Amino acid sequence: MSYVEEVYQNLEKKHPNEPEFLEAAKRILESLNPIVEKNEELYRKNALLERFVEPERIVTFRVPWTDDKGVNHINLGYRVQFNSAIGPYKGGLRFHPSVNQSILKFLGMEQILKNSLTGLPIGGGKGGSDFDPHGKSDAEVMRFCQSFMTELFKYIGKDEDVPAGDIGVGGREIGFLYGQYKRITNLYEGVLTGKGLAYGGSLARPEATGFGLVYMTDEMLKGAGKELKGKTVVVSGAGNVAQYAIKKAAELGAKCVTASDSNGYVYDPNGINFDVLCQIKQVERGRISEYAKRVPGSVYHDGEKPWGEKCDIALPCATQNEIDGDDAKKLIANGCWCVAEGANMPSTESAIDTYEEARVKSGFLFMPAKAANAGGVAVSALEMSQNSERLSWTFEEVDSKLHDIMVNIYKNVSDAAERYGHAGDFVTGANIAGFEKVSDAMLSQGMV
Repeated sequence: MSYVEEVYQNLEKKHPNEPEFLEAAKRILESLNPIVEKNEELYRKNALLERFVEPERIVTFRVPWTDDKGVNHINLGYRVQFNSAIGPYKGGLRFHPSVNQSILKFLGMEQILKNSLTGLPIGGGKGGSDFDPHGKSDAEVMRFCQSFMTELFKYIGKDEDVPAGDIGVGGREIGFLYGQYKRITNLYEGVLTGKGLAYGGSLARPEATGFGLVYMTDEMLKGAGKELKGKTVVVSGAGNVAQYAIKKAAELGAKCVTASDSNGYVYDPNGINFDVLCQIKQVERGRISEYAKRVPGSVYHDGEKPWGEKCDIALPCATQNEIDGDDAKKLIANGCWCVAEGANMPSTESAIDTYEEARVKSGFLFMPAKAANAGGVAVSALEMSQNSERLSWTFEEVDSKLHDIMVNIYKNVSDAAERYGHAGDFVTGANIAGFEKVSDAMLSQGMV
């Protein structure tokens, strides 16, 4: 039995009730086989993989809060501080009913490698709560955030753990969380990223994940001798990532024909109108179905996902596991030859297997989330730098740094895949490129 298999089997025994985490761990460990086989004796001696797959710390706490009717509620809060070998823990907070320890560990393990790929000194972590901000008043969300931070503040800090936003945690929530942190600690520091521009946020942060996704897609296409200009793109989601991916893709000459939310998707053969989309989603907080009522020629598909539309490129930007094996086959059957992930792990294991079969057969291009959507955390790290220097860079400066980071990630991922005999396999390349830096740091720092 190989070292990787031993570690995974032990992980299954320890955590049998954490399916999301086990799925992610299996996928990552299997892709690390090429580098593990070359260093097996060293890694075994230092129990490197055993340490890599277990978080350094998990904090779980209750979050009591009162709604506008005076009714008391209790939610669970979490912070998974997974790996700090290359820097302070860095990763988003997610407020959603589906949040549990398994999901946060799966996202946290991904975050370790994603953060490493940026080349910046940030470790991996993730956190959140099973609280659902949808349908809550601003006052209710504020009271929840204040209660959540009243416990979380004990475990975070600008040089210790720097959370950001994720699903359910946007600018409003970050503001409430930061206000409570400052109130309790009397510290004005870069402990949270994704802050408003008035109190330490970075220009280009809302655009970062979507812009970075398109920069990565553009580099991947160039590496394959293709170009983004003139291509038809199917996008899922309608939040920040999807919005700014649509905007940047259009600037580079592509046409994004779909956007979606949890109720369905809209198809616009002329290309999604960015301004209309933002008015509906950012200003009105409405449903994507409104788009079809305002833009002639567009069609709304209730209760469906956009993966049946003809396209060259698919950019899943909504949520985890939104593309299964059947969806992936449907995409390929409709002409799709490239997928780059804007959401966190939006493709299931069966979908990734389908991409891989198509890669071997016809050169299908697939860039996993840890590389493709690293632009968000990259600019979060740039926000940390600006906070530490008490400076604010221009939009153009941040965007230029973001572009360079995404170009370098592609080069490192592609190079790692080739060095270990998996040219064109960007899943293996991304995991190895991220792991190399983390493993070197862990080995250097001893058994900690």
